[in-house]
Formats: sequence, structure tokens, C-alpha cells
Amino acid sequence: MNQQNKLKILNDPIYGFITIPNEDLFTIIEHPFFQRLRRITQMGLSYLVYPGAHHTRFHHALGCLHLMQKAVQVLRSKHVEISNEEEDALYKAILLHDIGHGPFSHAMEHSIINNVSHEDISILFMESLNKEFNGSLTLAIQIFKGEYHRPFMMQLISSQLDMDRLDYLKRDSFYTGVAEGNINSQRLIAMLNVKDDELVVEQKGIYSVEHFLSSRRLMYWQVYLHKTGIGAEHLLQSVFVRIKELLKQGVTVELPKDLYYFLTNDISIKDFNDDNLKRFARLDDTDLITTLKLGAQHEDFVLQELCLMILNRQLLRIKFSKEPISDKKLQKKKDKLKAVHDLSDHEAQYFVFSGAVHNLAYAKAKPIKILFKNGKLVELIKAGEEASFKALTKRVTKYYYCYPKIQD
Repeated sequence: MNQQNKLKILNDPIYGFITIPNEDLFTIIEHPFFQRLRRITQMGLSYLVYPGAHHTRFHHALGCLHLMQKAVQVLRSKHVEISNEEEDALYKAILLHDIGHGPFSHAMEHSIINNVSHEDISILFMESLNKEFNGSLTLAIQIFKGEYHRPFMMQLISSQLDMDRLDYLKRDSFYTGVAEGNINSQRLIAMLNVKDDELVVEQKGIYSVEHFLSSRRLMYWQVYLHKTGIGAEHLLQSVFVRIKELLKQGVTVELPKDLYYFLTNDISIKDFNDDNLKRFARLDDTDLITTLKLGAQHEDFVLQELCLMILNRQLLRIKFSKEPISDKKLQKKKDKLKAVHDLSDHEAQYFVFSGAVHNLAYAKAKPIKILFKNGKLVELIKAGEEASFKALTKRVTKYYYCYPKIQD
């Protein structure tokens, strides 16, 4: 293929045209590790609640790259020095910040590989690509790990006001149709500045930040912590708990090859050699859908039922409560289910269980700093005198329990 004909502009429904700024970035995007993100849903099983939420991690990564380009332009216009090498590293780091996500993103974070976060796997992918591309990602990896001497660069990638959040809120709002998340990311970026190598927001942007944090809080209740979504994700996680249990008992469970490998080997972060990384890179949402379709035909009642419930969207009933759910209430639901389907107490707990969700709009431990015209830096909550700012620091917990609808 002629190098001159390489596609450099992509059409995005959120921002319009996104430009890929150089050949290096285009080569990374073309790599199989990155192309795999086209097959990983950004929002797990949220499409069972919001039918439009089928957008992918690929979409999101490109959106983040676009916003990072805008941020670099804005900061340079305010005389923040960013060298060409630093600019390139920022683009590579933000493009690859989510490359370690497994199938269905957060929904399956610890179900396939225990105690290994997607950030850890992202670093392993970056290091592998760095070898392949002759060390050209070294600075990007330093920034991503927070090891570079200019902290604001890492804050652009990971903080309470980073390009990642600015993209996913706007993107998830668009694809779910939930208008509350439709933040003005361009306005927020225009208000960014750097003081003492820390990322700050200019005083005139304070209400844009409040709107952004409030939108994020509402998106958590309405979308990310939607009760139907929580119930569906629990079922998906339960499928894999049951599969592991059956395999340990010596029961045959038909599975895609690479998934079988991870479910039958206890892989930790130190076990991630090149071979395991390549195996992981072959996993995507289709492996999980295949597992559900195969499981729906398994002779084990629990596995079959869990898989059918997700495939046919016959989900559990889920109820929220201000107080933790009593064991007595749960046992009553379990006993009813046991009587109907002749299940053991252990089998019944796959369908009757409780949990809790937490929502915190603003974490004071990682403050957003407001830059006043006189050059003074003030932490967001102190800068915004109104009670609405303080409300953002309140952590809200909701308790819930799930049980089959037949019991209503």
C-alpha cells in the first residue's frame, strides 16, 4: 500500500473529523493489539439497558487522542512548554491508556484473571509495543506510570479532570441517549492551564468543572450503576464463577481455547510473559458471547440458567435499600427458589445475593486546583463557596439484593 494513501482522518459522531497526527501513531492504531479494541464494548452489558450503548474501546481511545491534541494546543497557547517529544509521548500514552481492558471492559475486570488490573496489562502491552517499535514509547510509558518529572502530563491522562473522563462521559451520554452526561469538553479544555508543573483550571472555568462533576455523578446513578446493569454484570461474573467450580469438579465445560487457558491457570502479573500477553490479546467480547451460547446448552442447571438469563435478557429482579440487606430476607428468597427448582443452598446463592454500590463525585484526596487571576491556587471546594460544591464530596452508598422474578 502506498504510504501517501494512508487514512489519516477518521469521522467520529461526537467530534466530527479526528486527525491522526503522525505515521507512528497510525502504525500503533493498525497494530493487532490496538485493533482488538474494536471488539471490546466500552460499557460492558449496559446495552441491555440502553440499546444504543454498543460503542467500543477503540472509539473511546481515538476520542481521547483528539482531546489530548486540543489540550496540547490550548496549553501551548498559554506559553506552557511542551516539546515535540513530550507531545508525541502524550498522544501515545492516551491512545494506549485502556489497551489492557479485557472482554466487556470493567464488567469482567477480575473474573478472567484474578488480581490483575487493566492498567497493569496496559503497561505490559505498551512495553511489548515499545520493544517492537524500537523504544519509541519509552517516554509515553514514563508519563503513564507517573515517573516523568512533569506531573501535569500524567494528570492529563489520569486525574479527576483528564482526557479519559472528558471523552467517556460525552461519548457514553451520546450512545445511551442520557443527556445529563453531555458535558462541554471543549470549554473545559479551554480553561486548563499549568502552574508549577501541575494541571490547574482557570478561575472562570469553575462552574464548568462543577457541571462536569455533577454530570459524572448523575451518569453513575443513571447509567454505570443502573440497577439492571448491575444485575446483568453480576450474572455474567457468576457464569465464570460457576464454570471454574465445574472445572474443578472435573466436569467438562466447552470453552474458547484462550479463555479455557486463563480459567484453568492461576495467572498473576508476574506470569505475564509474551506468550500469555498474546493469548490475552486474542480475547474479546466474542469469546464471552460464545461461552454464554455454549453454556446455555450445558447439562448443569445453574450454568444453563445463568447463560440463558443474559442471552434472552430475562434478568433478576433487583431492589435498592438504604440499609444493608438482612441474611434472613435473603434466606427467605433462597428457600422459595430451592423449593421451586430443587436446588441446594449453594446453588441458590447464584440467583439470590446482595451487594452495595458507592458513588463519589469528587475525591478531595486528589484535588482539582483553581488558578485565580492573582496567581493564587485554591482547591476546588474552597474556591466554590456554594453548598453545591460541598455536596459533591459526599460519598453515597446504596445497598441492593437480587432474586428471580418468579418470586414476586
